[in-house]
Amino acid sequence: MTMPPDILARVESLRNDIRRHDYLYYVKDRPVISDTEYDRLFRELQELEATYPELITPDSPTQRVGGQPQAELQKVSHERPMLSLDSIAAVEEVYAFDRRVKRELGLEQVEYTAEPKFDGLSIELVYREGRFVRGATRGDGTTGEDVTANLRTLRSVPLQLRTEAHPPAHLVVRGEVYMRLDDFQSLNRRITERGEEAFANPRNAAAGSLRQLDSRKTAERPLVLTCYEIMVQTGGLPSTHWDELDRLADWGLPIPFQRRRCATIDEVILFHREMEEQRDALPFEIDGMVVKLDRRTWQEALGVKSRSPRWAIAFKFPARREITVVQDIVVSVGRTGTLTPLALLKPVEVGGVTISRATLHNADEVSRKDIRVGDTVKVERAGDVIPAIAERVPVPGEQRSVPFAMPNHCPVCGSSVAREGAYYYCTGQAVCEAQLKGSIQHFAAKGAVDIDGLGEKTVAQLIDKGLVHDIADLYRLTREQVLTLDGFADRSASLLLGAIERRRTIPLDRFLMGLGIRQVGQHIARVLANYFGNLEDLMAAAPERLLEIHEVGPEISRSVASFFQEERNRAVIRKLQDLGVRIEAKPRKDFEKAGDLPFKQKTVVFTGGLERWSREAAKRRVEELGGRVSSSVSKKTDYVVAGSEAGSKLADARRLGVRILTEDEFEELAGKPESPER
Repeated sequence: MTMPPDILARVESLRNDIRRHDYLYYVKDRPVISDTEYDRLFRELQELEATYPELITPDSPTQRVGGQPQAELQKVSHERPMLSLDSIAAVEEVYAFDRRVKRELGLEQVEYTAEPKFDGLSIELVYREGRFVRGATRGDGTTGEDVTANLRTLRSVPLQLRTEAHPPAHLVVRGEVYMRLDDFQSLNRRITERGEEAFANPRNAAAGSLRQLDSRKTAERPLVLTCYEIMVQTGGLPSTHWDELDRLADWGLPIPFQRRRCATIDEVILFHREMEEQRDALPFEIDGMVVKLDRRTWQEALGVKSRSPRWAIAFKFPARREITVVQDIVVSVGRTGTLTPLALLKPVEVGGVTISRATLHNADEVSRKDIRVGDTVKVERAGDVIPAIAERVPVPGEQRSVPFAMPNHCPVCGSSVAREGAYYYCTGQAVCEAQLKGSIQHFAAKGAVDIDGLGEKTVAQLIDKGLVHDIADLYRLTREQVLTLDGFADRSASLLLGAIERRRTIPLDRFLMGLGIRQVGQHIARVLANYFGNLEDLMAAAPERLLEIHEVGPEISRSVASFFQEERNRAVIRKLQDLGVRIEAKPRKDFEKAGDLPFKQKTVVFTGGLERWSREAAKRRVEELGGRVSSSVSKKTDYVVAGSEAGSKLADARRLGVRILTEDEFEELAGKPESPER
């Protein structure tokens, strides 16, 4: 395609405009255009680069989307050691630091700069000829991990420094990657609703996001950067730290907004006190102030210790009290579908651990304590482990929000929500992403559909790679897809696919067990299969009809009816059938039609070994014929079936006068065992 002569000029103009607006937004905190206008410029640049891909350059603002996942993060050596800081908290220690500095320098007066100590992840940025070429974590201070691809996704990291400020040929900068508090809460809300473990604090969230092997995941996380040190620079360094920060900002790198040049240590302490008072109003987490000698000649004269400079300290804030604010109440969906309300808190330190969320247990507990969004609350660690809200702390004149209410639909999959006692649960067991791994494992378990080879690790890989979104997707897996899983080769892939193929015909009771319906175990699954005989009649049954079945109470009937009334579950069952899965109907027994179930409402105990029956088959036959099997003998036991080498249960039956059956007598009631044994 022939490129019109004005296209290159327009592309460069767009890039420069976008870089300028990034600088005004991230460095100056003074945006001059709306997000909509910024997005329009960005889309125009994307469209031009898509039309003329030969114009794409590594430092283009569009090149932040992330690339293919890495196998591991590579180690890199820092050009200069990334030192840590000595931390102090008492004012007397700050005065002692000031006295030592003056004594060793032989001066009566020195100047300091003070700036926030961000609670994030320390990183190194390397620029050559003004272009970003490498980024690494601090690691042990000498060697870190290469996170260049991940850092490129951060909008606050300039890929090209401002050329009008004449950046050096080679530049190494130190900064901090962190997460704003509002972005942190939004991220925790999303992952908590999916039933995943929320991050304990913004620092953990930033560290976990930046160290992703897949930079596309980092691109989805709201990380920001602040720079605070020039580690290496060709052409000489500024004479003061204050000028150093100004130079970083001129090049387009974001620097701390809150900083102060202090002529005395008393001014440092005053600024520290002011920042501590403002701490809760800041949009990001800080845990103290960094205090540095301002002049570089003073810094060089004092030098460094093995791991920390002698010319700087971290002046930490006192630990927060256990009082904090409920910023949001979200509902987490557990692996079994239970909905649990969780309070997302303004991070607070409790017993040396930073707490950003606390369980509210259930809706009744929220109502009893009357916890609402915006409330001030007292947080405790129940049993010194699980964070919980002890009580609300009334605040005079506060305007409270509306009371919390559980949702009517699952926040993860949108299925309807049902209640069971004090707890609510998602009825979309067959489709809910939060329950998916557990649901697939349950479906494939030996007591259910029994698909060999679908263990926890394999199921996790199938879901994480996006190959399986519900139980029906198991039956559309291909060899090529299975071979992408770790640990699978031709033979193991064939074995797994063969195991799935052999379960295209599934007995009704095993299928019901595999669906993972709440309150439906093996016994109730057989009871339902025996009563209805086919899946269609069961799916159409109202709770009232289910209650007519012996051993099915109100909770089971509501649970079963809710499961089959949920359209998403029905859609998965139809999908299974469309893929050729046949749910084997269970013909009703002749004597059941006559209403003469020999074990109806009877309790049976087996002891010893039977010649023609496995214990599982015998148990299943008793349940099919209206009875239930117990593991112990009591006065309520109706029959004890005694085989060879019967144990103490036979003696208990004789002592209690319970009727004892031989294997032949059992068969007179139960009929012959099915052959072959399923």
